[in-house]
Amino acid sequence: MSERKNNDRERSPFRFFGMMLPSMPSLMIRLGGTFLRFKRDAKKAGKVFRKELISQGLDKKTAAELTEIFLDGSNLTKYMFSFR
Repeated sequence: MSERKNNDRERSPFRFFGMMLPSMPSLMIRLGGTFLRFKRDAKKAGKVFRKELISQGLDKKTAAELTEIFLDGSNLTKYMFSFR
């Protein structure tokens, strides 16, 4: 009996992987859609931020540099590669 339990415990990571494998494509599609939506929203926010800076009297070059710094905080790929 205890030999059977040990055998089941050894297989449990494989069972988990086997259960997760069928749901991976739909999960990746959903995460990809969320990622693209986040990037689109960040780009829109950057445009609004740049327009506001220019309307407040900053020159276009400085506004572009500040917008780039602003958008750097929403760069998810930079964060993902830093965890490797």
